[in-house]
Amino acid sequence: MQHLLQEIKKCTICASELPFGANPVVQASSNSKICIIGQAPGKKVHESGVAWDDPSGNRLRSWLSVTNNEFYDPQLFALVPMGFCYPGKGKSGDNPPRPECAPTWHPALLQAMPNLSLILLVGSYAQSYYLDDNLTLTERVKTFENCPIPYFPLPHPSPRNNIWLRKNAWFEQDVLPALRSKIEPLKIISSTN
Repeated sequence: MQHLLQEIKKCTICASELPFGANPVVQASSNSKICIIGQAPGKKVHESGVAWDDPSGNRLRSWLSVTNNEFYDPQLFALVPMGFCYPGKGKSGDNPPRPECAPTWHPALLQAMPNLSLILLVGSYAQSYYLDDNLTLTERVKTFENCPIPYFPLPHPSPRNNIWLRKNAWFEQDVLPALRSKIEPLKIISSTN
């Protein structure tokens, strides 16, 4: 795993397309229990080099009911974006994740984590890549029980999604308790290892 992570950190496949250059952000261990597949680092994460080190990450940790120490423990959480580098700003938020990253690095990363019990697909890019269901993000999240194991779909926790969260109160009432019930036993297993 260490060699693979070093290779990802040195990746420059799409550097010429990145307005701020390559700075791949990833966290993983061969013992990771939960993998969070998100979108791509934002500008703040690009600068800090720490995945989910922004308001979206704060909300995500709240949704998961985990501490910063738990979240940044690679024995518990792998943090694997669809695009490993900040793609730059677009007309309405950040540009989409670069398409080269997931097919280049995800298969080897996932194979190197045999202890994964749960893969959280955060946002439409991750869901569209991993789920072949022709559903909208809202439909996927609302029917999370029908998602193939080990996947669990989530909306992106960005403050830009506040309107979606207000319109879909069922998410906090129904989905988050179910998600937390899947995460809690994995936290216990991780803390005893």
